[in-house]
Amino acid sequence: MKVFRGLPNAASRAPCALTIGNFDGVHRGHQALLAHVRTAADRLGLEAAVMTFEPHPREFFAHKMKDLAKAPPRIANLRDKLASLETNGIDRVIVEHFSDSFAALTPQEFTERVLVDGLHVKWLMVGDDFCYGARRAGNVQLLHEAGERYGFHVETLPTVMNGTTRISSSAVRSALADGDFARAEQLLGHPYSISGHVIHGQKLGRTLGYPTLNLRVPHRPALSGIFIVQVHGIADKPLPAVASLGVRPTVEDAGRVLLEVHIFDFAASLYGQRVKVEFLHKIRDEEKFIDLPTLTEAIDRDAAEARTYFRERSGAVTATDRI
Repeated sequence: MKVFRGLPNAASRAPCALTIGNFDGVHRGHQALLAHVRTAADRLGLEAAVMTFEPHPREFFAHKMKDLAKAPPRIANLRDKLASLETNGIDRVIVEHFSDSFAALTPQEFTERVLVDGLHVKWLMVGDDFCYGARRAGNVQLLHEAGERYGFHVETLPTVMNGTTRISSSAVRSALADGDFARAEQLLGHPYSISGHVIHGQKLGRTLGYPTLNLRVPHRPALSGIFIVQVHGIADKPLPAVASLGVRPTVEDAGRVLLEVHIFDFAASLYGQRVKVEFLHKIRDEEKFIDLPTLTEAIDRDAAEARTYFRERSGAVTATDRI
C-alpha cells in the first residue's frame, strides 16, 4: 500500500476509486464501505484509494478555539489506522494535513483541486451524511452534480447497524470509555488493541517490583485506567499482562499519556520492538495516590486480579476442551 502525505505529485497520480473520511478505528461500518471501494476498483480497473485527515478536523478546530474538550479522543493511532486500511484491501492512502487553507476550500475548489486534478477520481463512495468544503457547505446532492459535470461516479452507503445501534466511531468510543470490550469488539469486528514501539520510561516500575514496557500514546485515547491485557508480537502466543493507560498522576504532572504494560513472569529487553496490546477487561479508573507505597499496594491488587482472571480463563478453556 502506498501512503502519501498530501496529494500525490503529478507523476504519482493514478485514476482511482476513492472514499473519504477520518476512519478512526476502521470499524465494521468503515469496513463495509472499503469493501465496496475494493469491488468497484477491481471492476473498473482502478486503484482503491482512501483520503483521510491528520489531525482530525474536529481536533483541529478544537485547538483553534482553545477548547480541547471538543476534540474527539482517538480510537487508533495513525499507524494502526493505516494497517487496518491495508488489511481491507486499499492500494493507496492520502493523509491530508488538515489546515486553515484546506478547511477554507469551497466545495467547488475541493472538487476541482482535490478530487479531479489531485486524485483523478473516477468512482467515489461516501456515507449518506457526507459533507465537504468550507463550513461543510457541500453535501451528497452537490457531489452527485459535480460528478456528472467532471466525469466521476458517486455512490453513497447507508448507515451500517449493529442490531439497533448505528455503527460509528462515536459508538466505539463510548464502548471503550465504559470498558465494554465485548461491545467494542462487536462494533469493530475484532478485539480492541493499541500497537507501538517500546520506548524507554522512567524505570520506576522496576523499583516497585513491576517492570513495564512502555508505549507512547501521542493523542488523547478513547479509554484510560488499569486493564487486564495480553501482549502480541513477543512470543508464539499472547502473553498475559496488566496495564495502565493514562497520565500517571501519582508520579508525573506533565499530562503525557503513556501505556505501561507489566507482563507476568517475563524479563527481556524489548526497546524499539513493535508490540500490540490487546485489551481484555477494565479493573479500575486511574487514581492519584498519596505516596509510592500506597501506589504499590494498589498495583499488587491489580496484578492479583489479573492473574486470577487468566487462571479462570485458562481453566474455562481447559474444561471446554474436555467436552
